[in-house]
Amino acid sequence: MRRKLRPPLPQRHGLDPARLRLPEDGPWPTVRDHLVARLPRVAPERIDLMLAEGRVYDLDGPIAPDAPFAPGTSVWFHRDLPDETPVPFDIGIVHRDDAIVVVDKPHFLATIPRGRHIVQTALVRLRRELGLPDLVPAHRLDRVTAGLVMFVADPKLRGRYQTMFRDRLVRKEYEAIARYDPALELPRTVLSRIVKVKGVITAQEVEGPPNAETLVELVEHRDGWGRYRLTPATGRTHQLRLHMAALGVPIRHDDFYPVLHEKPLDDFTNPLQLLAKVLAFTDPVTGEHRRFESRLRLYSR
Repeated sequence: MRRKLRPPLPQRHGLDPARLRLPEDGPWPTVRDHLVARLPRVAPERIDLMLAEGRVYDLDGPIAPDAPFAPGTSVWFHRDLPDETPVPFDIGIVHRDDAIVVVDKPHFLATIPRGRHIVQTALVRLRRELGLPDLVPAHRLDRVTAGLVMFVADPKLRGRYQTMFRDRLVRKEYEAIARYDPALELPRTVLSRIVKVKGVITAQEVEGPPNAETLVELVEHRDGWGRYRLTPATGRTHQLRLHMAALGVPIRHDDFYPVLHEKPLDDFTNPLQLLAKVLAFTDPVTGEHRRFESRLRLYSR
């Protein structure tokens, strides 16, 4: 197994530097020439400035602007950050020990850096706030969904906790607020086939063998709204939102299903009323049964 190289420069804003491995051969006389060809979205003048300021590293430190191309080696640098509107909600700590951290992620906060969400993500904020630079998520939760997310604090244990989620050894329970329909017979198990096409913002239910399963239960209702317990047996993209919409009771403030209404990223009103409520599992390290419950509360008014 190839040993993972430790970056030669520290995190910035809780973010690891990007690593770029140089090809084994190529026509570029300098590293600079290769970076210009490799990073077409970055202006050549920007690359020149990064090199002049000593912000591109190899294992020996900052490289010179005219450093020769070195086949098979690697360079590291910090990418430019996009402008982000701060997400004005705190992350609640539900549990913390030497191995894991379980948090209540607020609505509108992405779990990990991706696209236009980099610093304003749960992972980056927690690395800084808790002083845990090696923190990684064991699983993910949609940006618009609130509730429990588990992170692994000990790098040696990452694989064991992540594999537990991958192999569906964790019981997850969600809570949702949606319209109350007295004609809807519950509890029931919803089965369907869900596909998500890359580049398309929404997922779709299609004909074919089911690959998504959700147990839907009504917990209580009043004033025309129901509080539902959703227990997924699978983890397809937007599965709970699609299944509730298919039942005729879409989750309150769902801007995707059944009709797509794109919302500005800086609009923090009317959060989707979906909450990751419970995580329960047998700890793969200690063997003990663990159960965590969110302290957040959805509203039906």
